[in-house]
Amino acid sequence: MSHQALLAIAIFLFAYGFIISEKIHRTILAMIGGLLMVACGIVDQETAIHHIDFNTLGLLIGMMIIVSITADTGLFRYVAIKAAKRAQGSPVRIMISLAVITAIASAFLDNVTTVLLIVPVTFSITRQLGVSPFPFLISQIVASNVGGTATLIGDPPNIMIGSAVKELTFMAFITNLAPIVVIVMASYIPLFVFMFRKQLQTSEERKRSIMELNVNGLITDSRLLVKCLSVLAVTIIGFFLHQAFHFESATVALAGAFILLLISGEHQMEHAISKVEWTTIFFFIGLFVLVSGLVETGVIADLAARAIDLTGGDPVAASMLIMWMSAIASAFVDNIPFVATMIPMIQEMGSMGVANLEPLWWSLALGACLGGNGTLIGASANLITAGLAAKEGHPIRFLQYLKYGLPLMLVSVALSSIYVYLRYLA
Repeated sequence: MSHQALLAIAIFLFAYGFIISEKIHRTILAMIGGLLMVACGIVDQETAIHHIDFNTLGLLIGMMIIVSITADTGLFRYVAIKAAKRAQGSPVRIMISLAVITAIASAFLDNVTTVLLIVPVTFSITRQLGVSPFPFLISQIVASNVGGTATLIGDPPNIMIGSAVKELTFMAFITNLAPIVVIVMASYIPLFVFMFRKQLQTSEERKRSIMELNVNGLITDSRLLVKCLSVLAVTIIGFFLHQAFHFESATVALAGAFILLLISGEHQMEHAISKVEWTTIFFFIGLFVLVSGLVETGVIADLAARAIDLTGGDPVAASMLIMWMSAIASAFVDNIPFVATMIPMIQEMGSMGVANLEPLWWSLALGACLGGNGTLIGASANLITAGLAAKEGHPIRFLQYLKYGLPLMLVSVALSSIYVYLRYLA
């Protein structure tokens, strides 16, 4: 192995180790790691820029703008309160309703944005009911990661995979991943009820207080809401059709975002753009450059060769290895940097003779997205929910979450393994 390759590995492990420790913000670490790759001559600036996936960045920015404007209309609070009223104030039924809403919203928005919108409403409802918010928060974290698995735009790992593999369109993600997502969510609902049944008891009086909540006035701008929903609908249709018109998914998302800014008025622009999670965007930029050092020095190619040797090139063994390795790794480290490393490795396996890569891509998506449920640090949505809970005086402890999250993750990955085998490999 060359001196440059060893240096690239050292920089990557240095950055990755500190990202896991969470002692310094991951965005700062990723950017410093990427800059070190350039400064040490492992990649030049032009090559580094070539490795930045602007399709992923554009898709994220576009959807963040659309969602931030839509959130200002009060739609998400209205939907959550309406669901609680339809559940007749029953804590169990409200927990299930909010989990299902979170899963569906995470498929078409993104799971980080969804929990930012749903969790504050959840605290409002649990205060009315006089119950612990913990069961609601755990079920929402899990549902957000499961729901986000279903589509191209639901979870950052899927955005990255879809951007790297042009054949995996928005429709391909839905047709291949939505069926197993529905199965996993259906299996989780009775498990949620069983695990949290003792914490979801309240009085009839408190149930009535939920039924008396007034939803009138929650929609603060109905005209803006109509514009937002219209643009969101057209954008999602655009995702279904983007390959037929030879558009990238980022073009669709950015077009939707700026058309919405055009028709909603310039006064929305600064507010909407300020709501874009720029720390996440720069994290991706640093990460892409960080991984480029491993690609350019041949480290990724070497890992791919070792994976093929380990599995003997057998597609069943390769798929299961990738899924379980992705799930276990994503439970303990953020799934975004892990997927950024795995994508070029799978591409390299294709150039080394593995004929059918499709099961490997779906295994990576399922393992990375569902594995994020394993621990409190497994996915961005988990950390954001924990942060919001701590601010409300209900901190979620690592081991407290692990007790519920890890078994649920293992169930979902086992179901996914059976699904991938039966659908693609049997």
